[in-house]
Amino acid sequence: MSIESAELGPTGIRGDRRFLLVDAHGHLVNAKRAPSLLSITPERADDRTLRLRFPDGSVVEGEVELGERVATTLYGGPVTGRLVLGPWGEALSEHAGLELRLVRTGREGDGFDRGPRAAVSLLSTGSLRALAAASGSEAPIDGRRFRMTLGVEAEAEHVEDEWLGRRLRVGGAVVVPRDRVGRCAVTTRDPETGERDLDTLAAIAAYRGDVPSAEALPFGVWCEVVEPGPLAVGDPVEVHER
Repeated sequence: MSIESAELGPTGIRGDRRFLLVDAHGHLVNAKRAPSLLSITPERADDRTLRLRFPDGSVVEGEVELGERVATTLYGGPVTGRLVLGPWGEALSEHAGLELRLVRTGREGDGFDRGPRAAVSLLSTGSLRALAAASGSEAPIDGRRFRMTLGVEAEAEHVEDEWLGRRLRVGGAVVVPRDRVGRCAVTTRDPETGERDLDTLAAIAAYRGDVPSAEALPFGVWCEVVEPGPLAVGDPVEVHER
């Protein structure tokens, strides 16, 4: 989901990754297991209302009502949330072809795979152009494959690598890139359809395999929010010293 403006807090954009899906056994389900989930657009997701648009044009929306507590394991750690009552579980299950339950995490930031400190991810258009060249793609690569919080217009390839440890002012907020983001198989799938159509991982390995990183197949960076504030599409990015 793309938005025009947002308030960036200590745990990133409010509501980001606040909802998750689990199967009948309480295990996390994401697009690796159910790729068709990528074709669903969350048009509104906050503490009070939720609106999902499905690829056939149908919309499922309503007020968020919480039910029983649910515990699951998320990226190696325990996460507790509450079951979301209403029509979403049934609609998502039918679309994905397996039984799903929608859960809202107990706190903002609980759903992040690198912990709440890694509240923001960032990727430049220069990096997308570099990947297109490395993969032999004649068409531009859709940045939504990488589910980044912030997309930055830049001519230089992988300029965000040079920003590690430096303060970036984006709108009224300040973030500090801390490390590179390792990529997974979800990025090989079209963000509209969920179909596997581009071997992003092989391309990244071919030309980024020797880049120092805590995570394999680095592409983009994750950032810590050091000064919360508002930001919007079109805001400049000011790079300061470490």
